[in-house]
Order: sequence, then C-alpha cells, then structure tokens
Amino acid sequence: MTPTADPRPLTGEPLALDLLNTRWMQEGEPQDLFAGAAGLTRLEGLDVWMSANGLATDGLSAPFRADAPTLIHLLTAREALARVVDDHGAPKAREVVDAVLEHGRVRLTLDPEGPGERPEFDDRSWGPAWLAARNYLDLLDTAPDRIRKCAHEACVLHFFDTSRNGTRRWCSMAACGNRAKASRHYARSRDH
Repeated sequence: MTPTADPRPLTGEPLALDLLNTRWMQEGEPQDLFAGAAGLTRLEGLDVWMSANGLATDGLSAPFRADAPTLIHLLTAREALARVVDDHGAPKAREVVDAVLEHGRVRLTLDPEGPGERPEFDDRSWGPAWLAARNYLDLLDTAPDRIRKCAHEACVLHFFDTSRNGTRRWCSMAACGNRAKASRHYARSRDH
C-alpha cells in the first residue's frame, strides 16, 4: 500500500507543535488532519501523522497503532497543549497535560552508547499523546520563549524558532511571510 501524503502545510516541527499543526487554515477554511482533511478518514489522518513522526515504527518495542483509543487520547493531548500554548499556561489545560503525563513514565537504561531513557506506558494507546506532552515539557525546559504561533493573522500554525537570533515570525516565509509582505506592499501602493 502506498503511504498517503501528508497534506499539512507545515511539518517537521517538534512533536508537541507538530500535533498542534494537525489543524490549519486552507483558503480561509479550517482543516483538521484528524477530521477528514484531504479526504482522509480520522484514522487515516492519525496514521499519516504517526508515520510523519516515526511513531508507526517507533523502536520502543512495538509500533503504536492508529486506532480509535489512540486517536481519542491524542485529541485530548492536542486540546490541552493548544490551550496551554495559546493561553500561556491556562491552569485547567495544565491539569489535562498532567493527566496525560500520568499514563507514562521514563525508565532509565544503560545502553551500549551509555545512559539512556525508555518511555513506558500503562496503556500503549496513550503513547503518542504522552510523547507529545513530554516533548512540550522538553521545549519548555529548552527555550520556552522560542515556542511561537505564526504572526500572520489568518494562520493557526505553531513552530519552534531555531533561528540564530530568535526573531522568526512566520511558520513559513514562503507562505505567510510572503503574504504579509504582499499585503504591506499593496497597502503602500494604494496609499500613493
């Protein structure tokens, strides 16, 4: 079977932000990878997202399954992460992120390369949601000020700013950045 192409305009962000980016705008219409975007069923969208993030062949001990329980847990994590990121740590959202994190733990290991970690889950269907929530904690620990929402008013995408000076404003310069430039140019030319 040929893998389905990922229809999202921005991929490759850290796991927590990539989960948020399963919702986007296309020609002014909201899209949701887990709710029929690009003609995909909910579970096909889940499979696309898990494959894009290496969760379908995770190497932990067995791949995660793109099934209804995994999707439900992932939607819970996505809503909590969206609220905590966009509302700057809303207390109720923090509680839900903590509740997601209760479904897993990190086991320290000694690997051939040295110290390591291995996530463990009380129920594997919580695995992708737990990994996304854990990734958010890692981003907060690394550089919380670099977790950004695109500056374009019509965009809902998020990114982790890895630019040297930390001034990235757009999810993509080719898309939102150019739209903003074109809009400013049009406004200037109209005023003259």
